[in-house]
Amino acid sequence: MPIRQHYQHQHADGTLVEGVRVGRLNGGVTSNFIVYRIGSVLVDCGPSNQWRHVKSFLESGPSIEQLWLTHHHEDHSGNASRVGRKYGLVPKAPIQAQQKLARGFRIPAIQQLTWGKPQRVITEPLAEKEYLANGDEAIAIHTPGHAKDLTCFYLPKQRWFFSGDLYLARALKYMRSDENLMELMLSLKKVLTLDIEVVFCPHRGIDEAGKAGMQDKLNYLIELCKNAQRNQAQGLSLAENTFQILGKPEMMDKVSRGNFSKANLIRQALSVDLQSIG
Repeated sequence: MPIRQHYQHQHADGTLVEGVRVGRLNGGVTSNFIVYRIGSVLVDCGPSNQWRHVKSFLESGPSIEQLWLTHHHEDHSGNASRVGRKYGLVPKAPIQAQQKLARGFRIPAIQQLTWGKPQRVITEPLAEKEYLANGDEAIAIHTPGHAKDLTCFYLPKQRWFFSGDLYLARALKYMRSDENLMELMLSLKKVLTLDIEVVFCPHRGIDEAGKAGMQDKLNYLIELCKNAQRNQAQGLSLAENTFQILGKPEMMDKVSRGNFSKANLIRQALSVDLQSIG
């Protein structure tokens, strides 16, 4: 069943964020997506197979003057080309994402089914600081781990944080084969130094306890790594280690053919240098 849910959050200074959740499937937060708009600025643009609903949301508010992409993944960038043509703008993306967005990239079948396939798009590189229409700044913060190009946006005046796919959940059970857990944990550690009041996650929603949630996520991952590394030292195989910590494989492991699996998470946990995390 498709998802259509609207969001709104206003700061005391009058700055307003609006959002709409769209999705082809209703299989949990990671199977649908929230497009956020801060006045004339769009943060990510949703999957290509939801363009009709994203377009309707955009037309209900101020004309879009800027599109900031957090990373290249198809649920975040899928409508970038369409938004660019409709509003006569060039989307902005992390420099690490530009080549993939311009040339196209391989998408596993299960992800194409869920999100569709994005059109190729030429982008401009994000600056270290971007600005809202009223001049308020947004700091672009590189937060690799989930993806090499993942970049989040921090608005210091409002104490708002647009988290891309850095947050998602307080406890992970799965990891993509191309993710890097060590980098993800270091990114969480970096972000937790910021003075954040509200987190805008494109999957979870608007979370006023999001900073505490990200701290919980980091703590959880540290304990998971400790347990996985202790189990390995005691002679457990990867399969035994995974089963003991996360339980038996589930449907997602099979449907994604191992691209998104519990074993990937434990495999990554075994290589994390916990002394570097602190």
